[in-house]
Amino acid sequence: MGSRVVPLGIPTDTMNEAKDSNHPVVLLSTRDPVLNQGPLGSPLRRERSPLKIFCDDEADLEEGKLLKSKDNKLLVGPVRIHNQALLSGLAYCLSSCSMILVNKFVLSGYDFSAGISLMLYQNFVSVVVVSVLSLSGMISTEPLTWRLIRVWLPVNFIFVGMLITSMFSLKHINVAMVTILKNVTNVITALGETYFFGKYHDTRVWTALVLMIVSAISGGITDLSFNAVGYSWQFCNCILTASYSLTLRRVMDTAKQATKSGNLNEFSMVLLNNTLSLPLGLFLVLVFNEVDYLSTTPLLKKPMFWLVITSSGFLGLAISFTSLWFLHQTSATTYSLVGSLNKIPLSVAGILLFNVPTSIKNTFSILFGLLAGIFFAKAKIRERSQS
Repeated sequence: MGSRVVPLGIPTDTMNEAKDSNHPVVLLSTRDPVLNQGPLGSPLRRERSPLKIFCDDEADLEEGKLLKSKDNKLLVGPVRIHNQALLSGLAYCLSSCSMILVNKFVLSGYDFSAGISLMLYQNFVSVVVVSVLSLSGMISTEPLTWRLIRVWLPVNFIFVGMLITSMFSLKHINVAMVTILKNVTNVITALGETYFFGKYHDTRVWTALVLMIVSAISGGITDLSFNAVGYSWQFCNCILTASYSLTLRRVMDTAKQATKSGNLNEFSMVLLNNTLSLPLGLFLVLVFNEVDYLSTTPLLKKPMFWLVITSSGFLGLAISFTSLWFLHQTSATTYSLVGSLNKIPLSVAGILLFNVPTSIKNTFSILFGLLAGIFFAKAKIRERSQS
């Protein structure tokens, strides 16, 4: 059984669906927490995480249970942490919400018009941090061999496209609508799983998907800040995100065989995906002529701007770490519901922090979409329990 890889950071639904897939969840890059929209299916069974600080306990999430130490505490160096489920859940919610809000602030608040360069810098930060942690022995990563790189390159092209379209859409669309429109990814993924893998989904799941489509359409119609360019980029992002999830199902087993150990842990794939994205990102910076903009913008001379974009890179990795931590402390069911509920404060914060013009109809459409997401998560849980 192959692993499912979830692009972290980028866009909390892809993760929610990946948890319910037929494969173990693998966290790849955290650029857009709203992404978390991946395959649907059976219960999650996670492999032992390579993150030594958080993984002293064995987890079996397939049955929604976690085998913990007797006193339910986790050792982080010499310090014992109590109430880890609550703490890890709060850390995950905070980091995932903060990631997209910071990206929105950079792209819209600072009016930064080089989304590819922002993605490139964030990925560079991820590579540096993961490499340092690996060299220090805090995490374990697989060596990047040419054989593995050749297998992974097609996936990485989709991965980079997914991150870039996410940046472009977020610049033009408010956070709440991005959250709702991301639900379309679920629909495309479900159709792809049915067509390519013969995956069966029950009536409740399809009903939830229809509700998501209705909320996305009604939200777009009533969006007072509607931007055709932003919506086009978001639709492309949904297609690429679904393609990324579906493609990984075919590639993961081959990629594992290309490693020395015969396995790819979460942080090896973070390192692999982000490292391969650097040369492609540089090429796209030249193609989209962002060099001219970067050479003239005064933003690069502001220390605070560098602090903000660097923090966005660390937030991306924070989602990877907190997601792993949260999954070790709770069940896949809890993780799924928290991911869906987390969209509510994210949407509200996006509207309030960026003074988004809205109407009663648009607010209702957004609320309807959020509820459809919760209904979708519950439908998948029910489907999983019956399979």
